[in-house]
Order: sequence, then structure tokens, then C-alpha cells
Amino acid sequence: MHNIKRENSSSLEKTALRQESIYTTVGEQKLHLRRFYHHTNGPAVWMVHGSVEDGHIFYSSSGKGLAPFLAKQGYNVFVVDLRGRGKSTPKVDATSKWGLSEILEKDFAAYLSKIIEIKGPQPQHWIAHSWGGVLMLAWLARHTPAARVTSMVFFGSKRHISIFNFKKLLQIDFGWNFLSRLLVKHYGYLPGKRFRIGSESESARSYRETFRWVADKEWLDWHDGFNYKKALKKKGLPPALYLTGANDKVLGHYKDVARLIAETGSDRAKLQIIGKKEGFLHDYDHINLLTHPDATRDHFQLILRWMQKHKL
Repeated sequence: MHNIKRENSSSLEKTALRQESIYTTVGEQKLHLRRFYHHTNGPAVWMVHGSVEDGHIFYSSSGKGLAPFLAKQGYNVFVVDLRGRGKSTPKVDATSKWGLSEILEKDFAAYLSKIIEIKGPQPQHWIAHSWGGVLMLAWLARHTPAARVTSMVFFGSKRHISIFNFKKLLQIDFGWNFLSRLLVKHYGYLPGKRFRIGSESESARSYRETFRWVADKEWLDWHDGFNYKKALKKKGLPPALYLTGANDKVLGHYKDVARLIAETGSDRAKLQIIGKKEGFLHDYDHINLLTHPDATRDHFQLILRWMQKHKL
């Protein structure tokens, strides 16, 4: 049995859009999924957020964002809060000894099993922001989903950062590599929200494992040396749409997004820069690519067409 807590806001009731909290457990971890839907038989969509954030990157308390947008188009959307983030408990602190390995090997299976428990083994669409896309691809390199994935969409997803500019010096070299490392050493975890590094915290191990993947040129597992790049190139990945904002100068720079696409070896991947030169309303950055109020009438329409094209 799955534990569901319904929380319908008045703004969503006007459009008959429903949302509810669903929980599943992995050991002491209580993992949260936020579900958005009009009716129960819509196609399933799984959304995974990135580092030092939670599932709210895909929705707001007032019912705005990509998850409610797709639900209004008839999809059943399930938004993850990775362990310790958002409504998943216990919250990240110095006692959190887990890392990305546990998320990939234990939690992803639990999330996907819960969705299949609710929706059955029907085809799914996968969507991720930033580091969430790297985690999705890493999981696919080692596993075969029980339900077929018909399409994927990634927002500003990159693994290795190769570009160099002032923002990179400030955000990555100083903020992520130097300051965050000091904070992890002092507190035993990365208190991202407290120091405005992000909206959530990261465990010490997940920070260190993320750090290595961002810094290392080769995409290897931290523990057994598994080569994710080689494994992905042997897989027939689903069609994937990679979006990045024209004003995303560091965290999802188009050159590094293109580099991630090359690492997958997929010939069914498309990269689209979202900016004025490309005919869109704004030059979006790493965050407002998902949160800008104009996104629903701008590039969210592109995402909808992509999913509709690859629905079978």
C-alpha cells in the first residue's frame, strides 16, 4: 500500500488539477514523490531535480511550473525529492553517511517501482534538471527500466565543466570547489540553503562524489571504476531533448551540454539553446529556464511537442 496525502489548493481546483504527496521507504529513508494529474490514466512522467535543490524546481505552491503544465495536458507527473531533500526525510545533516551511490542503487529503483505500482508498466517520459540528468543517465548505464522510456528531456544537464569565464571562477572554483569544501569539512555536510549555495543541503559523500564527476574528464564510478561513457554508448537510449538557456554561462553551458551528449554516444539526441536569437522570448539562465512565468507559452510548448512526437 502506498501512503498518500492529498493537498489540493484552491487555484488548482479551478482547473480540476489534482496533486498529492506519495511516500515510499528505503531503510530509514522516507522518500517523497509529488504527483500532479487531471485523471489517473494519463501517461506517466518522472522528474528528477539536481544538486542542492529539491522538486520545487518543477512546480510552485501556487500551481505553476512544468509539472502542473504537463498535468494540464493530460500527463500523470511524478516529481522526486531526492533523499534528505524537500519532503523526504530524515533531512540531510552531519549524520547522513550516504552518497550518490545509494541514490542510484536503492532510491531510483524505489521511485520507479512506486510509479509502476500506481500506473502499471506503461511507457514513461523522463525529465531532469541539471545534475538530475547525469543521475538518470548513470542509472540507465547500469540498469534496464521495467517500463519503457519513450522520451527524455534535460534542462541544463552537464557532467564535466570545461568552459572558463569569470562566472565559472566565482561559482565553481570559489563557491563549489573552495567554499563548499570548507563548509563540508566544518559541518560534516554541505548546508546549501543556509549559505545560499542552493535551496537544499548535500551530504558530505554526495558532495564529494559530485565533485569528482564534475572535475574528472573520464566518467568512472567512484567505487568499482565502472565506465559510464562506454556503457551508455552500447545502449540504445531513448530520444532525448537537451535544453539550455542562452544566458546559462556556467552550470549548463551549451558546450558542456554538448559534451554530455557526446559521452552518451546517442544519435537520437537534440540540443536546443533557448534564447532570443533562436526565436524564444528571453535569454534564459540555469534556473529560470524552468521557473520563468513565460516558459509555459514559450519553450514548454517545445517540450510538449517533443513528448507527443515520441509517445509510442
